[in-house]
Formats: sequence, structure tokens, C-alpha cells
Amino acid sequence: MNHTGLIKPPRLLPGDTIGLVAPGGHTSAPSIAKAIQNIESLGFKVKLGKNLEAVYGNYGGLPQQRLDDLHAMFADREVKAIWAIRGGSGCIQLLEHLDYKLIRNNPKILIGYSDITALHLAIHKHAGLVTFHGPVASSTMSDYSVTHLLNVLMRPEEEYTIPMAVENSRKAEEEPQYALRTVVPGVAEGPLIGGNMCLVSALAGTPYAGDFRKGVLFLEEVNEAPYRIDRMMMQLHLSLGLQNASAIMLGICENCGPQDSDISLTLDETTDQHLKPLHIPAVTGYSFGHIRNQFTIPMGIRARLDTERQTITLLEAAVV
Repeated sequence: MNHTGLIKPPRLLPGDTIGLVAPGGHTSAPSIAKAIQNIESLGFKVKLGKNLEAVYGNYGGLPQQRLDDLHAMFADREVKAIWAIRGGSGCIQLLEHLDYKLIRNNPKILIGYSDITALHLAIHKHAGLVTFHGPVASSTMSDYSVTHLLNVLMRPEEEYTIPMAVENSRKAEEEPQYALRTVVPGVAEGPLIGGNMCLVSALAGTPYAGDFRKGVLFLEEVNEAPYRIDRMMMQLHLSLGLQNASAIMLGICENCGPQDSDISLTLDETTDQHLKPLHIPAVTGYSFGHIRNQFTIPMGIRARLDTERQTITLLEAAVV
């Protein structure tokens, strides 16, 4: 889907109804209660997916149940946004069965991260709808994550600059993966594309792959050893060439260091092998990922990465 074909969903208004779904992993009563509390505390109403409590192995129900809930939420005129309660796994099972025409004809906000990356990439490619890589509904919200979520969804601006979270920089003193690092300095612009590294790489070579050429490629991961990070980045490089991105922005990768007994490169050494030779702006430790203080990233929207200012600036509104 080329940039001119992008559809922006209507902005959220106070009191709007948000549909709660579990398109990937299964959820639980306490998580549902927390998600409802989160949504209501932000001033919205909640509508629960019919199959929200379904369980099939580690999935939130059979693929058809999860599809039914997604389709029902897109078709429901009362629902103004769809919020995934969690990531987990299983979204990739839905991609070839999604009704992209229904989605394109009923544009609305879709929010989530981690496994939800599969939905973001597929919907971007086949429906041309801007969706939002941001907290899941059962996340423990911080002021930083709420501020940037609501600004992007409710207060569209022609230009919106997102600084990185001070809380994450403070944490870096104890946990080095939280440190902001510039691997290759510079300023670059392009459409935002990416998400969870495992899913972005799993979709490479399929009809649902993210085309990051000339884009700002953003990637994050959790609980993966450096050799696996290396393999995923290699897969992306072999599929489209990492050097063809306009910039690469890595988020905070929790628990992705060497396992105790292994002889291994560090996470930074692993990612630097891929980023340093590229001659395009490249950074790590930016404020998104499986973390509390994360900003919301609208998929497909043009943005500018500035390594000196350590900011990402949205160059157009993501909602109408």
C-alpha cells in the first residue's frame, strides 16, 4: 500500500466506546478487570468482545473466534477504537482470513504491540489503515505512556515531537538496556514501519511483510538471546536490505542479554554488527517495547528521527 493510499481513522473523543479484544494470547478475569479500569479511567466506555474469555491452548480462543471479535468490532458503529488486551501469540494465524475490505470501509483506531505487530503490518499493507503500536489495554500505564497515547489519538497536530522518557534514562544507571545510544548519528525521514522484531522477521517474504525501504524501521524485542536477535536482523537484511531503510530505531529490549552459561556477544555488540555498517541514522534504547514508559507509534505515518535531539517527530496527524 503506497503512502498516498493511507486511510487515517477518526480521532477519539471523550466518552467514546472502545472495543476490547484478545486476538492473540488468552486473557483472564483479573486482566479484563484491569483493562476495563484502564479504559474507563481515561474517560471512555468499554465494549467486550463476545469471545474475550475464550481459551484454546495458549490462544484467546480458536482462530475463528478471534477473527469474529475483530470483524464485529470493525463493523460495530458504536465502537470508535479497538484495543487488544494483550499480545501473546496467534495473531499471525488470522492474517489470511481478515476481511481487509471491511476494515478499509470502517476505519477505526487499533492499538496494541508485541504479537499485535502482525495485525498492524497486514492491515497497513492490505487495508492501508493507520494503526497504532502502543500499550495493550491491560498494561500498567505511566503518565508518559498515557500522555503520548492520548495526544496521538485525540489531539492531531501537523507536527508532534516525542521526547524519550526521562524515567527510562534514570533506569539506565541500573539496567544498561534502558540507555539511549546513537550508533550512527544523523537526521532522517520516512514512514514509520515495524514493531516486534520476531513478528516483523516472521512475516518477511510473505504477502504481509512490512516494506521498510525508505522508511523509519522501528524494532523491539523481549526475552530473546543475542544469537536470535542476530538471526532476526539478518533475516530482515536478507529480505529487503537494512541499508534501504531511511533510519533504524531500536526500542528497549528487555531480557535480551546473554544467558548466564553461554559464551555470547552482548545485545549491543549484536545489534551494532548490523547497524554500524549501514550509513543511515541508527539508535537503540528508544522509549518503546515491552516496558512501562512507551510512546505510541502510528504505523505508516511520516516521521523524522533526530539522533542529536533524541526525538521522533510525527510529520503529519495520525487521525482525522
